[in-house]
Formats: sequence, structure tokens, C-alpha cells
Amino acid sequence: MPPQLPFFVYGTLRPGGRNHARHLAGRCTGTLAATLEDTALHRGPGYPYALPDTGREVRGEVLTVHPALYGQVLADLDRLEDCTADGTGEYVRERLPVRLDDGSATDAWVYLAGPRVAARLRAVPDLVASGDWHRR
Repeated sequence: MPPQLPFFVYGTLRPGGRNHARHLAGRCTGTLAATLEDTALHRGPGYPYALPDTGREVRGEVLTVHPALYGQVLADLDRLEDCTADGTGEYVRERLPVRLDDGSATDAWVYLAGPRVAARLRAVPDLVASGDWHRR
């Protein structure tokens, strides 16, 4: 099993989002506002995608999952995001540094657009200018 890192969430997995209620509510021990730097937020069909992009940033939260529930939550989120072991799914999960609002930093799991989706988004970008899915 990969390390039990917190998750940086920026779309429907954020508190108040439809997938947060289904997959994360009651399973987290902490929530902190954070920013993922050098990443752009793109609109998808009802949900966002994050892609590396120098100079842009994505707003979200870092969620710490209860240790006893971590394996199940990780499997649930990988399935939800179609994150496959071979890296060809709709999303890929990467360990990335995020900046917390208090100025400190931590590593977190981040779901980024997978290769096919990333190619499509780069060809026809539809950016969320604010970098904040809740403010789109």
C-alpha cells in the first residue's frame, strides 16, 4: 500500500461537493485550506481536471483520512477517479507538494488528468480562471 498521505481535493471531493458526501464524509480527521501551485484547473463534463501548468494554481483542501479507514478510502477514490495501476485511466494519482494557508507545506495525493484527458484539455483548454471550482 502507498504511504498514508492526506488527499488534496479541488472539485466534487471538496467538503460540500457531491462526491465528498459519498466517499469522504465521516472518514476524515482533518481539513485544511490549501493551494496546489504550478497547476491549472480545467472544466470537464460536470467536474474539474487539474493539469501541471507553470504559474497557475488550484485552490482546494487537504483532507486527512482516519488511519483505520485509509485503505478503503484510497481504493474508493481510485475507483471513482478511474485511476488505474498502468496510468492510463481518466485520472492519475501523484504525490505532490501543496501549500497550506498557514504558509507551511505538505505532500499529498492529488488526482490529475490522465494522459488521454490531458491531451484533449491541452488541445482545447477550458480553464477555471480563479483556480477554484467553488468559485467557477
